[in-house]
Amino acid sequence: MHDVRTVRAPSMLRLATASLAGTAIEFYDFFVYGTAAALVLGPLFFPTFSPVAGTLAAFGTFAVGFVARPLGSVLFGHIGDRLGRRPVLVVSLLLTGAATVAVGCVPTYDTIGVAAPVLLLVLRFLQGLGLGGEWGGAVLLTAEHAPAERRGLWTSFPQMGPAVGFLLANGVTLALAAMLSEAQFAQWGWRVPFWAAGVLAVAGLWLRSSLAESPRFLEIDDHARVPLAEVVRDHWRLVLLTAGALAIGYAIFYAVTTWSLAYATERLGVSRTVMLVCIMGSVLVKGSLTPFAALLGDRYGRRPLCLAGCAAAAVWMFPMVSLLATGVPLLMFVGFLGAMVAFITMFAVIAAYLPELYEPRVRCTGAAVGYNLGGVLGGALTPIAATALAEQGGRVPWGVGAYLTGIALLSLGCFALLPETRPARAVAPVKD
Repeated sequence: MHDVRTVRAPSMLRLATASLAGTAIEFYDFFVYGTAAALVLGPLFFPTFSPVAGTLAAFGTFAVGFVARPLGSVLFGHIGDRLGRRPVLVVSLLLTGAATVAVGCVPTYDTIGVAAPVLLLVLRFLQGLGLGGEWGGAVLLTAEHAPAERRGLWTSFPQMGPAVGFLLANGVTLALAAMLSEAQFAQWGWRVPFWAAGVLAVAGLWLRSSLAESPRFLEIDDHARVPLAEVVRDHWRLVLLTAGALAIGYAIFYAVTTWSLAYATERLGVSRTVMLVCIMGSVLVKGSLTPFAALLGDRYGRRPLCLAGCAAAAVWMFPMVSLLATGVPLLMFVGFLGAMVAFITMFAVIAAYLPELYEPRVRCTGAAVGYNLGGVLGGALTPIAATALAEQGGRVPWGVGAYLTGIALLSLGCFALLPETRPARAVAPVKD
């Protein structure tokens, strides 16, 4: 056994802040692609398609990143369970940052023909591969350092990273859209947020350079030889349940942040700037509420909040699409805000919940695979399915509301089958 007494206990605030910064940077890389897919990638890389088909094709390249994420969780989960959580943070950040910068350098279809969308697919795959490892490493390093009674609070820091990354990605895009003409933005302005990822990656690596390895990892005597094999053999039901449970969170987030942006600008004639402000406002509130919801998870348990969030989502999806269809900024914001509150009620506690469900020797692989499979179910398919369903309906996309409600009910059923794990003094502590 490693001697854990030689490991200097880090400041939880410093460690959690470094995890937040890293996840924010990696999700910035991932989200900036989604915004570009909704706004410009269709006509630039699929110009021979109709507008709707071009958007679907662009969302198809967007979905490739989600397909790659479970593969990334397998690759980096193996590293995290065999070699440690800390190496995962460095390698995943380098991979995602390099792929994002490269997207900003890809010539368009008019310049290199079919090679352009092919390169987009490859780079998007690499983005997803890196992000698939990032979440598991950042969350586990924080969770395994945190005191059990405040694990939910401290692991909510990396859970705020997606909101920060989204706001940063869309803030840069919004600023460029305001400063540049439509022609300038389409010609070169959309590339700038991708190039900025290089600077952010360097900053993230510097922040993570001095983090200590997880003490829980160092206590493990017998590391799994092939973590994925153990997860599939011993925890396959748990993986499937967590993937199904998390699907609605991803579906909500990408319905609001990606599909609605394309739908409102193309079908309703709402300006890009108005939509980005409405979406960013709801994400800002979501990020701000994250630590408060996590504290509730520490006090009342992870599972009750997850069940409440799913139930709220099931009730709110039809009102959300009807408010979106009005095209009125304030009403659209209210629709998005309700969806984001339901989303964060679940996802604020997920970073504590998933690691507690898996034994330490396969925790990096199991938690990350379940988390990222949920992304395939909810995130990869939602923009594509919602775009197709909205095209078949009238002004109010009721089909999209039905689709999202169905996913919410699926996730509610999966959470109902999962156990509670909160290791608080008020209940018998789980073995960590």
